[in-house]
Amino acid sequence: MHPLLIVLLCVVVSAGTFAAVKFLDHLRRKDAESEAREIIRRAELEMENRRREVELELKELALQQKAESERELRQLREELHERDRMLDKRQDALEQQALQLQKQEKIVEATQRKLTERIQDVNRRKEELAKLLDLQRQTLHQLSGLSREEATKRLLEMLEKELIQETGALIARYEKRLAEICEEKSRELMLTALQRYAAAHTAETTTSTVDIPNDEMKGRIIGREGRNIRAFEKATGVDVIIDDTPGVVIVSAFDMVRREVARLALNKLIADGRIHPSRIEEIVAETQKEMERHIQKLGEEACQEVDIQGLHERIVNLLGRLHFRTSYSQNVLRHSIEVAFLAGMLADELGFNGALARRCGLLHDIGKAADHEAEGGHPKIGADLLKRYGEPKEVIRAAAGHHDNLRVEDPYTVLVAAADACSASRPGARRETLERYIKRMEELESIATQFPGVEQAYAVQAGRELRVLVNAKETTDESA
Repeated sequence: MHPLLIVLLCVVVSAGTFAAVKFLDHLRRKDAESEAREIIRRAELEMENRRREVELELKELALQQKAESERELRQLREELHERDRMLDKRQDALEQQALQLQKQEKIVEATQRKLTERIQDVNRRKEELAKLLDLQRQTLHQLSGLSREEATKRLLEMLEKELIQETGALIARYEKRLAEICEEKSRELMLTALQRYAAAHTAETTTSTVDIPNDEMKGRIIGREGRNIRAFEKATGVDVIIDDTPGVVIVSAFDMVRREVARLALNKLIADGRIHPSRIEEIVAETQKEMERHIQKLGEEACQEVDIQGLHERIVNLLGRLHFRTSYSQNVLRHSIEVAFLAGMLADELGFNGALARRCGLLHDIGKAADHEAEGGHPKIGADLLKRYGEPKEVIRAAAGHHDNLRVEDPYTVLVAAADACSASRPGARRETLERYIKRMEELESIATQFPGVEQAYAVQAGRELRVLVNAKETTDESA
């Protein structure tokens, strides 16, 4: 190709390229301007919409404020109207009171006039009476020949005698009436307390029955040549009675703790099936530990029942032991709980501390749980125990004096004594025969343990037999 043509072609291509670039740049600037105008248009439209929304919100806020103001104004008007109405009522009431006062003033004025007239009439009659008395004195002086001083003295002596007689009769009448009122009030208090507390009592016996599956079990309980039954009676201190009654073995003992331990141990042996002396001793020892835990639980339940806290653990244990003590066949723990409730109710009726009265009532017979371990009656033993374990003085005095053993120093002793009498004297609560029997058994055991070398003694067969365990190191066959 010709060089000139090539140069010309290059120039044409360059010019075309430049023109194309310019054209494209022109198009880009035109699109940018259009886009900018569109953005501005949208912004103006958004601003207009936002302005309208703000105007609407301002109008709504103004309407709300106007409604709130109108509501407050209406409420204020109602309050003012109510106040006006109340003021009108008060004004009417004041007018009525004013009318009543006017009427009362008229009544007072009329009464005062009548009173003035009566006073004048009384004064006039006094003057007339004084004249008559003076005339009477002169007449009496002339008739009796006594001076005025002598007549006055005799008259005063006569009046003094009559006054003494009338005063004595009046005092006697009021004393009788006061005694009747006191008796009526005390009876009312006792009836109220008894009606508020209702307790069930069951008479305790000295025997327990244990069911056995068959007569073969009786032979296993007795053992070869009676060694099992002897080992059981020695370990528990009870009397096991096996007779012809089918399916039953009787456990007899006056001590309820021993009897319950024996009953539970015998049930365990029957269920276990292994009945021999070593197993008997093991089961009895295990049951005795369980019984100690059960006794502690009984004491805690009694405290919870009467809502008493803060008792020493030893006192709680002794309370549990009261469950296995009887007084004339009445369970001592149930009796103590009943006395606690009655004493608390009486204290509440009389304005005393009900919780303290319940504490006094619950612990008043605590000495009965430890009377084998100390000398003296149960009031003294109980008072010493309560003092040792830091109980309040009112509780100690109630335990020591609820049988009138001491001079009464506070009302809680009287409340406990009254509640104790109510619980004990209720028909059917006690039966004296069983108590005498148990006391005789305890005395037999106590006498036996006084001999040298005797460690334990068990009265069985209703006191006809006394089983004694001696220390082999201290006692020989000859001395025994």
